[in-house]
Amino acid sequence: MGQCFHKACGSSYRHSVRRSDLCEVLSLQHWKGGTAAYPWEELWDVATCDSKVSSTPKASLQIQNKVGHIKRNHTCSEIHSGSAIGGRAAERGCRTMDSRSALVVYSVNLEKKENAAAHHTSEFQTQKLVLRRGQIFNIKVVLNRPLQPQDELKLVFSTGERMSHFVELDPMTSFRSKGWQVKITKQSGGEVTLAVISAADAMVGKYYLKVNESKGGIFFLLFNPWCADDSVYMPSEEERAEYILNDTGYIYMGFAKQIKEKPWTFGQFEKHILKCCFSLLTHLEPSELQSPVIVSRTICTMMCAVNNGVLVGNWSGDYSKGTAPYVWTSSVPILQQHFITKEPVCFGQCWVFSGILTTALRAVGIPARSVTNFESAHDTGKNLIVDIYLDESGKTITHLTKDSVWNFHVWTDAWMKRQDLPQGHDGWQVLDATPQEISEGGFRTGPSPLSAIRLGKVEIQYDTKFVFTEVNGDKFIWLVKQNQGREKNVLIAVETASIGKNISTKMVGENKREDITLQYKFPEGSPEERKAMEKAAGKHPDEDKPGRRPVNSMLQIHVLQNSVELGYPVTLTLVLKRKTATPQNVNISCSLDLQTYTGSQKTNLGIIQRTVQIQGQESEVVLSMDANSYIYKLGMVDDEVVIKGFIITEIVETGDKVATDTTLSFLYPAFSVEMPDTGKVNWPLLITCTFKNTLPIPLTNIRFSVESLALSNMQSWDQGTVPPGQSITFQMKCTPVKSGPKKFIVKFTSRQVKEVHAEKIILITK
Repeated sequence: MGQCFHKACGSSYRHSVRRSDLCEVLSLQHWKGGTAAYPWEELWDVATCDSKVSSTPKASLQIQNKVGHIKRNHTCSEIHSGSAIGGRAAERGCRTMDSRSALVVYSVNLEKKENAAAHHTSEFQTQKLVLRRGQIFNIKVVLNRPLQPQDELKLVFSTGERMSHFVELDPMTSFRSKGWQVKITKQSGGEVTLAVISAADAMVGKYYLKVNESKGGIFFLLFNPWCADDSVYMPSEEERAEYILNDTGYIYMGFAKQIKEKPWTFGQFEKHILKCCFSLLTHLEPSELQSPVIVSRTICTMMCAVNNGVLVGNWSGDYSKGTAPYVWTSSVPILQQHFITKEPVCFGQCWVFSGILTTALRAVGIPARSVTNFESAHDTGKNLIVDIYLDESGKTITHLTKDSVWNFHVWTDAWMKRQDLPQGHDGWQVLDATPQEISEGGFRTGPSPLSAIRLGKVEIQYDTKFVFTEVNGDKFIWLVKQNQGREKNVLIAVETASIGKNISTKMVGENKREDITLQYKFPEGSPEERKAMEKAAGKHPDEDKPGRRPVNSMLQIHVLQNSVELGYPVTLTLVLKRKTATPQNVNISCSLDLQTYTGSQKTNLGIIQRTVQIQGQESEVVLSMDANSYIYKLGMVDDEVVIKGFIITEIVETGDKVATDTTLSFLYPAFSVEMPDTGKVNWPLLITCTFKNTLPIPLTNIRFSVESLALSNMQSWDQGTVPPGQSITFQMKCTPVKSGPKKFIVKFTSRQVKEVHAEKIILITK
């Protein structure tokens, strides 16, 4: 006995008919969109039969027989007319007394909450289920009746731009196909729970599920670092937490002696990010979506607008038609804007390209980390040597100096097996989305194995020679002398240990910098390092190396300082070392330039020339230049700039010359920020900022900004100009929309002063 409240009945009734039988017939009407020609008058008579009559055993039996008769007759008539639901299963139901009806799928539940938790994808802000390949997930299917041995329960998983690739599974017959498996784990009446395992090398992307031609839902399938059979498998749980699940971190900037951390929000789980990443892969063949090598190289390519991708690179100093690269602190607004507008986003430089590439790789399931190489070489001659040409005052001769050394360069490492290469090249691979070099018709670099870079195996794909030079090249400094109207190039310095310094990434599980230089190369000067250089250059160890001979000089020179306090004079302390204590006269010429981080000279600040007498084997000489030499030039480009110095010294008595270079960064005044420890969703949060202008010139285009994954988007406020010597205090109100411990990044920028920021973790509660 039971009571039915099916909405098609219009009222409740009490009888001894199995509710599932009657509701099934009624539900079929809804399934067919109201088009099924059931004998509703006859069925209504049964449904509304007198409760007193239906309570007798004889009446109940009559009602059961009547419902069964209606179902069997109608099902058979549909089969003959070719419109039955369920096809062959329905035909079997017509002929078989036990099943009595077509097998109908009422609903398919992808168990989003439970599956997402098991697959470490709960944080993705999408209504669709996100799964990782090679791992079990459960599907709950509700049928009109219990499964019978002769039934067909076909699961079809389709993917590809035209859904051209599909996998078919049937737990009743073929439970294994193309590496996928399915089995029934639980049955209760018409409710069936299925356990599905996708192939460990399945294609990543969007999948459409059908169960017996009924729509079963849509889900995304990612690479799986938790699966030992996946080619991106990463054994360490701590590393998976960092390189897949951590959505914030740091990108390191500055230069080798003055490393600065830039907080970066990767935000791989944010709205539209995953869709954006897969939209960049639509031109790949389905089989190519199996390979992290191809997928990562394609994503790397599509980060750059030159390749019809995401971000426009700009190093001009003029960013009036977009966002200045130094303003970005997050990948999220860039990828979201590109996904929504389908237009390139303006503008980015190397750390921004690395940030969005790391985000995209983590989103699709490939472990990734942003890596900074300090003193990074760009060898246009591809001879593993960076040639710098100076005139006799120390000024760079730009038309001769085609190579460059960037103060820092940021790329991305991705973790994967290289099944396309000989053994020994699995693990971290360099990928660089910054448009520097053309590789196979597009601006991209990598994936290049760190193992090949370290050993000097520059023939290993992809672009290993270019990356090797970035971290290993030797630097030659040439003096161009004028002699009776003719130029003569004199090699005055060979630096074998100045390229590729302090290669850095965020430490696993901690907000600290980790030096990973030895993962890229052997210790400088070691036999292994020189052997790798020889191999990369295509030479044998016993070959003569005339281009790499050291410059024999009685004098060595280096600079103590690595920074300038903004608004104060430039001071350089030179340490001169000799092998003799005999007094000697030394001519010193020091040329100072204002440069961007790529080594691009924006203006010459001046030349300091002195002649000093030195005594003893070690002497110090102090050079200085007034602050006015740079203060009024800080705003000439909308970039963070540094002072680059080239110093040439000559021993007057012997004519010996030696040269070196140095980089000085600006130290900015203190930036005071007050932020609360806690906040609430949908409640305003108050942040107070104070900045003092210590310069004798106004700071223009003042802007305060705050960015956090707790906020719906980055918020900024323009505050005009701060006069010399004055302070500005500004209160920002922002409203969190997400709960949890969230990092807030507060920035102060102006035309003259860049990269001033503060950060704090604030606990946001509901």
